[in-house]
Amino acid sequence: MTLRRLRTALVPVLCATALLPALTGCEPPPPAGGFVARHEEPAEADRESAGFLKRWKLVERVTADLNAYLDVPHRITVVARSCAGEGSGYDPGTHRIELCYDDLTEDRKLFEEADRRPADEALSEVVRETLHHEAGHALIDALDLPVRDEGRAEEDAADRFAQLMLLRAPEGDHALLTAARAYDLAAAADPTPDLDDEHAPDPARAESHRCAAYGHDPARHPDLATPARATCPATWTATRDTCTHDLTPLLR
Repeated sequence: MTLRRLRTALVPVLCATALLPALTGCEPPPPAGGFVARHEEPAEADRESAGFLKRWKLVERVTADLNAYLDVPHRITVVARSCAGEGSGYDPGTHRIELCYDDLTEDRKLFEEADRRPADEALSEVVRETLHHEAGHALIDALDLPVRDEGRAEEDAADRFAQLMLLRAPEGDHALLTAARAYDLAAAADPTPDLDDEHAPDPARAESHRCAAYGHDPARHPDLATPARATCPATWTATRDTCTHDLTPLLR
């Protein structure tokens, strides 16, 4: 057998076993279950945001965190793509989370106009919160939890899952507080609530995240201590325990 024919014969085997993908020019098949990262080619206007995501490996980092914590029996694809204003979200019909490059562009603009400096670090933390929020929807779907398709209740539950995942990680409270600030900036830029939006108003989502960060570790955040947040430690404990209980079938 010639070298060329031998190499051709080996390609399917190498792909199937994930061996030497760089040598063969192929990629291993995606796993049957769990969260799988993917990037689509961006529209010209989205190239900067797409490049940022790849450089920081944010989709890969978040999917790795989720897979280390949860064993989801079916595949959930997390795809970064150009959405032309459709907005990031989860599609239960395809088990697909879409992270929109154009959303990142808008978030970057909010931070850079407010702080007058590059916003890569802040943007990375907002992306993590967004992906964990959408993963919350995917898990509500996977577990058929009773909040599914109940509008605001499901959105609030997805926010609580994002809080759980971020606060499991070192410095995750910083990411949660950065996401809270992003909601504050968005509310300041557009103070009129969208009555058709199933999410809580941006100021309410920001305060929920601050309450979780404070409740998780009050000693670490004395600057967040107010009379209104006196119940946040108990609220956080209830959030953590409820989320963990609901996720029990999938926990590793």
